[in-house]
Amino acid sequence: MRILMICTGNICRSPMAEGILQKKLKDNHLDNFVSVDSCGFEAFHLEEPPYYMAAKTAKKHGIDIEHQRQRLLSEEDFDTFDKIYVMDSYNYQCVKQISRNDEDMNKVDYLRNLVYPGKNQHVPDPWGGTEKDYEHAFQLIDEACDILIEKIKNKNLDSVI
Repeated sequence: MRILMICTGNICRSPMAEGILQKKLKDNHLDNFVSVDSCGFEAFHLEEPPYYMAAKTAKKHGIDIEHQRQRLLSEEDFDTFDKIYVMDSYNYQCVKQISRNDEDMNKVDYLRNLVYPGKNQHVPDPWGGTEKDYEHAFQLIDEACDILIEKIKNKNLDSVI
């Protein structure tokens, strides 16, 4: 199974989500079964590493995301990934514009719907904020990834894919 995490610039939330889920997959010996990547929509930071505040927050939790590089969502991602998680409604609308059909959009969901199904709650964008804002986003993502790991471990994949 392949999972894609998406945020606006792919320099804050989605790199943290990729790193958090990678660590949880490895810790649970699921990294041979599930892989994760991240991307965004804005090319302002193309090929750059995650924003230093996102990297600092992740590192505080024992996760190194500095090797990641920003990339943009492409139509091919709908063929490559089984599940695509967005951080907010803006991300959802951007994915919808790039998607080719309903089949593509059936793969897309809000990350926080893992915690609160059907509520479409956002992970607030910490860009331009404080360390507290980055920590808050990290904790929201971490909580959702815990639930995702449990679903994968329990082979409850219908609710993931």
